[in-house]
Amino acid sequence: MKIPLNWLKEYVDLTLPPAQLVERLTLAGLEVAGVRVLGLPIPEGVRVKAEERGPVWERDKIVIAEVLSVEKHPNADRLTLPTVTWGEGKTKLLVTGAPNIKVGDKGQKVVLGLTGSVLFDGHSEVKTLKELKPSKIRGVASDSMVCSLLELGISEEHEGIIILEDDAPVGMPLVDFMGDIILEVDVLPNMARCLSMIGVAREVAALTGQTLKLPASRFALESSDKNREPISGQVNVEIENPKLCARYAAALIKGVIIGAAPGWMQRRLTYAGMRPISNIVDITNFVMLEWGQPLHAFDYDLLVKRAGGKTPTIIVRSARAGEVLVTLDGQKRELNPEHLLIADTAGPIALAGVMGGRDTEVTAQTKNILLESANFDFVSIRRTMKHFNLPSEASVRFSRGIHPETVLPAAMRAAELMSQCAGGTVCAGVVDNYPAPLPPQVVELKLSAASRLLGVEFPKAEAVRILKALEFGVEDKGADTLRVTTPPHRLDIQVGEADLIEELVRVYGYDRLPSTLLADQLPRQETNSELVFEERVRDIIVGCGLQEVVTYALTTPEREAPFGPADNSLRPSGGEGTGVRGRRAGLEDSPRDVEYVTLKNPISSERVVMRQSLLASVLEVTAANLRHSEDVRFFEVGRVYLPRTGQPLPREPRRLAIVLTGRRTPEFWADGPSAEKKPLDFFDLKGVIVALLEDLQMSAAQFQNHTAGPWLPGRAADLLVQGKPIGVFGQLHFKTVESLGMGARSILAADLDLEALQAAVPVRYSFAPVPRFPSALRDIAVIVDEAITADKATAEIRAAGGELLRGVRLFDLYRGDSIPKDTKSLAFALTYQADDRTLTDKEVDKAHKKIEDRLKHVLKAQIRGKE
Repeated sequence: MKIPLNWLKEYVDLTLPPAQLVERLTLAGLEVAGVRVLGLPIPEGVRVKAEERGPVWERDKIVIAEVLSVEKHPNADRLTLPTVTWGEGKTKLLVTGAPNIKVGDKGQKVVLGLTGSVLFDGHSEVKTLKELKPSKIRGVASDSMVCSLLELGISEEHEGIIILEDDAPVGMPLVDFMGDIILEVDVLPNMARCLSMIGVAREVAALTGQTLKLPASRFALESSDKNREPISGQVNVEIENPKLCARYAAALIKGVIIGAAPGWMQRRLTYAGMRPISNIVDITNFVMLEWGQPLHAFDYDLLVKRAGGKTPTIIVRSARAGEVLVTLDGQKRELNPEHLLIADTAGPIALAGVMGGRDTEVTAQTKNILLESANFDFVSIRRTMKHFNLPSEASVRFSRGIHPETVLPAAMRAAELMSQCAGGTVCAGVVDNYPAPLPPQVVELKLSAASRLLGVEFPKAEAVRILKALEFGVEDKGADTLRVTTPPHRLDIQVGEADLIEELVRVYGYDRLPSTLLADQLPRQETNSELVFEERVRDIIVGCGLQEVVTYALTTPEREAPFGPADNSLRPSGGEGTGVRGRRAGLEDSPRDVEYVTLKNPISSERVVMRQSLLASVLEVTAANLRHSEDVRFFEVGRVYLPRTGQPLPREPRRLAIVLTGRRTPEFWADGPSAEKKPLDFFDLKGVIVALLEDLQMSAAQFQNHTAGPWLPGRAADLLVQGKPIGVFGQLHFKTVESLGMGARSILAADLDLEALQAAVPVRYSFAPVPRFPSALRDIAVIVDEAITADKATAEIRAAGGELLRGVRLFDLYRGDSIPKDTKSLAFALTYQADDRTLTDKEVDKAHKKIEDRLKHVLKAQIRGKE
């Protein structure tokens, strides 16, 4: 809500500088999100956003002037030449294209900017401050200008110049007449009472020790006033359901003259963010901003006409199926029983608390006004507002909740303003239907409870002062107890004692409460090793170029069918719990039953059980992404849920799933159309796994061929660390990929047990210094039986190499006619090095000979090039 301080001053004296007022309001729960300064220098300590900064209206350069005459421009049809005065003997001939100044006009009060004024450039697409300098416009000299709202930085409106009220003092600096500071306050739901100027003024009065000044009204709307025509017999009000409408009051104002609202009212509405329309509409909006009570004006004569010349009856009811209402915006609204209506005997005339109807709209011909001030159920208003997407200042206030006691004061204030600003005559009395008045809420407040919750002793005198400043009724009931009566404008005191304590400390100031330390010693802080390890794994895999995904923990047994316990070496053994029974099988295995943790009330048919395979979830996301992309590099760290016999809760071990597919390298402009597009393969995935193991300082990893389940034989491997299974990775079988809706793509995947992986990470590990002496390189190529793996050959090489062997790397694999059938050739690059010397050729040859001999003896290998 926007709070112009000059408007706020009418209800409470502002004794704090703007910066301190902003701080006090924010600490009290009314956060000031922004400040706009109109015409004034920015006060010390006030922060204004760069985009909100406007021109300073210098006192001697921007003043109020009066139009003496307006003549036609000799060289332009759309320009006029007004002559203005801003004091005795001070006149100026200007050039303007404003459409609201015409030839022959005189007497209007305008805003004059003299040479040297700094204003926004009204002809620039970007808001730019520009100094006003003498110039010629179509041959006529002009060194000053009449100003619009845009040029002064008040609003974006630039359709015409500002026309002030007739009594605006000529020659007065504009900054004294219109300068203001506007606070933009974020009003939270628990502070809905502050969606009004008076509500904010109450808070300021309590915070600063000042007295609230409510606007006086000379119309009490009593029906006993014999000097005015009574409202009795001229309108009736019926409420069908008091739960939806707690109170409805109708006042009647006759003989109004529709026109523009006074300048002071238009400025306040503009500064508060609302657009002036006409005096009647502006009065209802003004009172809504002042009291926080939305109002609506009906054309009374149209209501009488709809009633066939009889007394109109206002009926507050729910809509009936099939009813239609054309609202003020011209839209035809189809209604249903969830919508609350204002109706008469002929049908709907307004959406209660949201928008009026076209049939009873106030127009320029309106003479008599029926003024509505009512209190509606906030849930019903919010539902209607959301259904028709009709947010408004009124519906926002109704949907936050308004106390029914605000209805009459707002109606009295609006009636008085319609008498003053529209020339109307207010009928005596008001038709007030209030079927179930809310009883006063009384709360017993124990100061000992306040001290317990706040941690400090709260003085009784201070508690009484604050509560009375907030207009609570306070009755002393003993040394420790106060009987507190909630004021009639408050609906937020729900819990009772705790709400009152919050009011006390909010006004007293949270910043004034002394800081205290805990009386007890802080418990020992322990690292969450599981979380630290998960983040470490994530960082490593992201560094390999993969993207993390977070998938649903809910799935269906059918989606996990290819990844059953019989096919998943990482699934722990254990008893089977109770739950939904699904079917799982590999490509060659017979199906077996699997127990799941199941939801009693699933959110959809695709989310009925808790997952037991993280890889299946990541593959589901992969399939969705492959509809729009050819390359996927995903991973997820998450939990699976395995039922336990006799236990109410499942085990929740952590898993790591990886999925890769697509091109090895991205498209590059220099590749050309004939460039080979190599896809990702098993060894790309293995590289990610190896990088993860190396960064985790796990050197004792082994890879074994894996053939079961959904994996492609010969292109999948089990990962073992220190002989313990960690998981499986490789290429998924083509049938599995097709069953998952991914066509004939090559899908690489890994399913690893994060618990086993963390258990295998060494607690401590050592670092080797950077070698001071050079290394010696040797190659060795051996012919071995097809069944011997490179891992086994590497292990024998390391066993024979001793301390001098520092590195073994397989760099070639060969099968062909030049070697015996059912054999293969493995070529390794070996690195020899010592920490304390440069190795001689003799030392290297001796170590190399040991390796050759061991390979020949243990693996029955042939050394290529020597045998």
